[in-house]
Amino acid sequence: MTKDHPREVVQAAVAAHGEDTVIDWAVAFLTGEISGEAAYGAELPKLVAITGSANPGGWKAPVDPVNYYWIRVWAARVFLYLWRDDVVDALLAVEDDPAWRVREHVARITAQRELGQLVDGLLPMLEHELPRVRAAAVRAIGVAGESEHVEAVEELAGDPDHTVRAAVERALARLSERLGPRSPRC
Repeated sequence: MTKDHPREVVQAAVAAHGEDTVIDWAVAFLTGEISGEAAYGAELPKLVAITGSANPGGWKAPVDPVNYYWIRVWAARVFLYLWRDDVVDALLAVEDDPAWRVREHVARITAQRELGQLVDGLLPMLEHELPRVRAAAVRAIGVAGESEHVEAVEELAGDPDHTVRAAVERALARLSERLGPRSPRC
């Protein structure tokens, strides 16, 4: 069985339920308005619509609550393919989510949508233990950051992980392109 790409899943959900409805569901899952228990209970048809699977995690029933954060990850992923301006409020509400995968998606969305208002909330991710999280934050800051964020990115130029260092190089180039060269420090 071939699993559909997330973009195709979201497109199918929109075709079946409408764009605003799918966005509303994703916001409700992301922000916890629809709980994990409800997502695998009464609200399961909504979860199926945005994930393309009746059991997206492949877990045995009942689903262990430790895995409920995946619902927020899948909901955030929707915003890589669908957008409405009020989604920013939901992203702001979860920028410090306890699950690093949710925060990583917030960074990805920030970069894709150039959401400068989310950049400050990404700064703690620059110190995350996982290189992929640091790199996602650096990329987002490169796209949507301002001059006050440059120093935080520069501090990762010597990161032990090559993907983070490469992201720093690209982010600094992009920031310089967008903001102009930095004035020398006194």
